[in-house]
Amino acid sequence: MALKPKKEVSPLTQLGNEFHNSIELLQNRFRIDYEVDEITMVFFREYGSVPIILVQPDGSKIFQSAADGENIFWFDTSTYDMISIKKPKLGPWQAIGNIVPGSRVMVISDLALHAEHLPELIFSGEILKQTAYLTNSGEPIDYTAFRDVVELTISLASTNNPNYNNFGAGSHIVATFQDNGKGMDEVPLDGVFTGQFNLSIADGEWIPTFNVSTPMYSREQVDPTIMLLPNPISVEVDIDDGKAGYHILKVDADREYVDISSLLIDGKVRYPNGDIQNFSITEMSDDVRLHEIVNFDFGLHRVKLTAFGNTLEGREFILDVPEYSFLVEEPQPEVIPPAAGTTDPAINPMDGQSIDPNIGSTAAEPLIVEEKMTTTALVSWIVGLNLFLLIIGGGLIWFIASDKKLSFALFKKSTKEQAKKQDEKKPGLFTRLFTKKTKETKPTEDNNKESPAPKDATDSGFVDLAMPKE
Repeated sequence: MALKPKKEVSPLTQLGNEFHNSIELLQNRFRIDYEVDEITMVFFREYGSVPIILVQPDGSKIFQSAADGENIFWFDTSTYDMISIKKPKLGPWQAIGNIVPGSRVMVISDLALHAEHLPELIFSGEILKQTAYLTNSGEPIDYTAFRDVVELTISLASTNNPNYNNFGAGSHIVATFQDNGKGMDEVPLDGVFTGQFNLSIADGEWIPTFNVSTPMYSREQVDPTIMLLPNPISVEVDIDDGKAGYHILKVDADREYVDISSLLIDGKVRYPNGDIQNFSITEMSDDVRLHEIVNFDFGLHRVKLTAFGNTLEGREFILDVPEYSFLVEEPQPEVIPPAAGTTDPAINPMDGQSIDPNIGSTAAEPLIVEEKMTTTALVSWIVGLNLFLLIIGGGLIWFIASDKKLSFALFKKSTKEQAKKQDEKKPGLFTRLFTKKTKETKPTEDNNKESPAPKDATDSGFVDLAMPKE
């Protein structure tokens, strides 16, 4: 039995509030009891408040702006200040600022992450749950506000063994530990951090590394090499030939590592038209798992599975199976040639006349499907029609805006002739005998000649045959 190491004594002692209780700014006092080379402290303050001010035993103050990166390191966020001081002065210190009530100064000396080792054999695509807790100088940290200070991650680094598929894969961060009660974390802020990760990486040899990082420094815990095996679940489909109406999905597992009798399947099928069918296979047996997929559409089908089961050693696992897809092609129409020695069904053997082969025909005739208009031709027709309508509409708008009338020669000529015929009434026989003929004069180009005197308004156009008066 190993001896328990002697508990390390903290160089920092909190003084409490019995001193100057009536003065709020003189609280949060602490004391450095003996000489240390370096001390790292964390102060938690109100959200969004300015960084604190440290008062040294001699009364001098240390501001955040005074951090030089050599003797004083200062990291501040909206909720805390992390300060590291080399060779701090002995005696009472004081922190001035909007420090959270109930907050206490933490001195970080030996921060460590304690996590369970990963299994030696795990599968590619496996979903794992890993828990861990933090210690400071060997003591568990039960201060919940400290979870905002550290970041806990686990990464896998390839051993670069050329015999495996992960050769040259580098390093991958596969999980981040959280203590927020979400995902697989059971209780929030209980000091137990939970990491959930999906090993969707290449199979092969990997070196797991647990990382604890703070703004000032980081710590690592390297575990022994693990072997990541290929995904043990295999999937295949027997495509329907058009008779059964179902495709048969077959799911099996590698019997060398998986207890097939414990295998459970939860999955979904995405059809070519976008419909999704969820299904589960819960029958436990040593046989291959089967599921019927309805054959009602042609095209690409996608199958996504999640497998649950046990290894031969009894370890439970959850596997994210890679997506499997298969294509269902539309069958081509089958043309049946006429048998040898038979007559053409289009000719009536009795009278030699042609008849319609579709009338009284019992044989399956191939359907002739007209070729659909291509997208390019359809777009060309639409664009041409719109352009034609645009030209006609633009012409009408221009004609209305310019206030012009139609002038077609034939139309104008026929209109004038009809108007002239309507205005000129044919006189009767008696009127033609006594009507005075008038000569029509054509207008000349000489505008200086005087026009003839207008006729008397009382002239009716008849010759006066009365006897002259004496």
